[in-house]
Amino acid sequence: MNELYRNWFLASRPWSFIMTAISIGVGGAVAAIDGTFYWGFFLATLAGGVFLHAATNLINDFYDVRYGLDTVEAATAQYRPHPLVEGKLLPENVRRAAFILFSAGAAIGLWLAAARGLPVLVLGVIGIFSSLAYTAPPVSYKYTALGEFSVFLMWGPLMVEGAYYVQRQSFSADALWISIPFGVIVALVLLANNLRDISHDKTRHIRTIAIVLGARKGFYLYAGMIVIAYASILLMIGFGVLSFLSLVVFLSLPIAVKILRIMVEKIPEDADARTAQLDTAFGILLLISLIAEAML
Repeated sequence: MNELYRNWFLASRPWSFIMTAISIGVGGAVAAIDGTFYWGFFLATLAGGVFLHAATNLINDFYDVRYGLDTVEAATAQYRPHPLVEGKLLPENVRRAAFILFSAGAAIGLWLAAARGLPVLVLGVIGIFSSLAYTAPPVSYKYTALGEFSVFLMWGPLMVEGAYYVQRQSFSADALWISIPFGVIVALVLLANNLRDISHDKTRHIRTIAIVLGARKGFYLYAGMIVIAYASILLMIGFGVLSFLSLVVFLSLPIAVKILRIMVEKIPEDADARTAQLDTAFGILLLISLIAEAML
């Protein structure tokens, strides 16, 4: 029984939830800078976000296995546990679990919408549709070179502005601008994955940005997005959107430089995991700077 729980735990990819926690934390921190902070609403938003993230991971794996993208030989299954590929979980059970988690996230979203306003419901519907349509037919836009753009929107503007709205019952131009660099960095995780899997994905007859651009131009896009993320921090400090405290984000720059040095030679098997480390460091430092500003 303990082994079964472990397999479900790993199938949900809990290490990825830090991305959701950071996005919602950033939105909440910007709201705290602007006024009163409500812990109850924040924790409910975080719980709903994690449920939807876990559901997205499960339904994504379900369709990636069904369409033959994730196999025992695929790079993804070589460096991280993949209970579905390994036959430790039944596909139909994974799909059912995903919809249970979607339902749990939706229930929290409905409560928040009733308490804080209709825009919460609208953002929630967009989020759930985007999560399902990512790999599920008939849309399956992950396979038509739209995955990175969707990830940017979901973990950038959608989550950050959503978390802000739950706190303030209004939207914020500052929250929108601040969401951009973190959304860009999260999108890089998928781009790194797709750069690594160009040859594999071509055999599955899908399209990704990496396939459309090719390995060299895809790497240039990857490097350019890193530059955009850090440059936007400087611009926002210059225009007063962020305080000078956000310079702490540049403590993560050595991680970015190390990754670029590796990837310019060869895309490693764990390219997405390495990029996720950058994502975590960048996001946590940004969040720390915002919390410090709110406290001051």
